[in-house]
Amino acid sequence: MSPKSLSMPTRRELLAATAAAGAISMLGGTGSAEASGETIAPFSVNFPEEALDDLRRRVAATRWPDKETVTDDSQGVRCETIQKLANHWARDYDWRKTEARLNALPQFVTEIDGLDIHFIHVRSKQENALPIIVTHGWPGSIIEQLKIIEPLTDPTAHGGGEADAFHVVIPSLPGYGFSGKPTAPGWNPPRIARAWVTLMQRLGYTRFVAQGGDWGNAVTELMALQEPPGLLAIHTNMAATVPADIAKALAAGGPAPAGLSPDEKHAWDQLDDFYKNGLGYAIEMNNRPQTLYGIVDSPVGLAAWMLDHDIRSYQMIARVFDGKPEGLTKDDILDNVSLYWLTNTAISSARLYWDNAHFPSGGFFDPRGIKIPVAVSAFPDEIYAAPKSWAEKAYPKLIHYNRLDKGGHFAAWEQPMAMTAELRTAFRSLRQ
Repeated sequence: MSPKSLSMPTRRELLAATAAAGAISMLGGTGSAEASGETIAPFSVNFPEEALDDLRRRVAATRWPDKETVTDDSQGVRCETIQKLANHWARDYDWRKTEARLNALPQFVTEIDGLDIHFIHVRSKQENALPIIVTHGWPGSIIEQLKIIEPLTDPTAHGGGEADAFHVVIPSLPGYGFSGKPTAPGWNPPRIARAWVTLMQRLGYTRFVAQGGDWGNAVTELMALQEPPGLLAIHTNMAATVPADIAKALAAGGPAPAGLSPDEKHAWDQLDDFYKNGLGYAIEMNNRPQTLYGIVDSPVGLAAWMLDHDIRSYQMIARVFDGKPEGLTKDDILDNVSLYWLTNTAISSARLYWDNAHFPSGGFFDPRGIKIPVAVSAFPDEIYAAPKSWAEKAYPKLIHYNRLDKGGHFAAWEQPMAMTAELRTAFRSLRQ
C-alpha cells in the first residue's frame, strides 16, 4: 500500500460526513458556523496500524551509505547520529502517544480559498483572553507549538496571571500536516496570510495578534503588511531585519562591512555561515522540489533531510541522540518527522519554497516596511540573532525586543516557557 492509502479519510470526506450528520462545530468565536455560511468541522487523527507497521519496516530495511570521511559535520548528517535515530524509531518510539495528545486538543478543518485548512483552536477559560494565531515553518509543524498551548491558555497554572491569557489558534500550513495539499501553484506566503485572516474572522475574532518563526515569520509579517482589520500586532522569533547593504555584501560573499557593532558582527557571522554552508536544502526546494522522491520513499532519508536544516539545530539534535537532551527529547524529534511521513507531506511542504520563488514576496530576511506594532525575541542559536539596532530600523513600531540566553530555531518547541514569557510581555500593552 502507498502511504496515502494508509492514512485517515480525506479532509473532503471528513467535511462531507460531518456536515451530513449535522455535527458542525465552531468552538471559540463570537459567531457561529451557520451564521458565517462556512463549515468548521471537528477533526481527529487515527492512522491505521498498517501505516505504523510499514513505517517501522521501512526504517529497519534502510540501505545505509558508507560512513562520512571526516570527523565533523561538514559533510552533513553523520551516520552515527541518523543510525541512533533509526534504532529508536524502529524499536522504542510510539506514535500513538502523540496521536492521543493531538486528539486531546480541539482540532478542526475548514475550507478557505478552495483548500482545506487544519487547525488547533484552544480557548482560554478567561473570556478576556487575547486571541493569537501561531504559525510554524519548515521543517516544523503544529508539533512545534504544542508545549506553549497550556501556558498561554491557562497562565495561572503556569506562573502567570489571569490577564496573561490567550485564545490560541495553530493552523497547519497548506501542504503540511493535516491541511490540504495544493493542486496548483500559487500558495505563497501572501496568500497564506490572507487565508489566516479569513480563519480568524471565521472564528469570530475581531481583535487578535499573530506570531511566527521561519515560514511562520514570513506569513505573519505579510499579515502585518496587509494590515487587515483586527490585527493589533505581531511577534517574531526569526525577524526579517537585515539591512540592504548587509544583504548585498552577504550575496557578494565579501567581508563584513566596517563599523558593525559586536551584535551586528555576530549576526553577520551567523548569516555568512548559513548562506555559505546551510542553504543546500532551500536551493533544492526552491528549484526542484518534485525531485525529492527519495524522502517520500525512505523514512530515514526524510529524517536526515529534515535534521540538516541549520547547523546549530542539527548539533543540538545530535546531542539529544547522544543522550544529552536540551529542550527536545528523542520522541519530540520523531513526533515531528513521523507527522511528515504519515501524512506524506515531504514534497507538498517543500513546494512552499518553489511557490515563494516563483510568486515572490520579498527576500526572507529583508525588511518589509511593516507599520503596525512588532515584537522581537532574538534567540541565540537561531539562523541569526537579529540585533536590536537592525530591529529598530526594520520595525518603526517596535514594542518589545529581548535577546535571550538560550534557544534556537524551534524556540517554542525547545524553550516553551521562555517563549510563553516573551509573548505575555510582548502583547501586554495591547490588552484592554
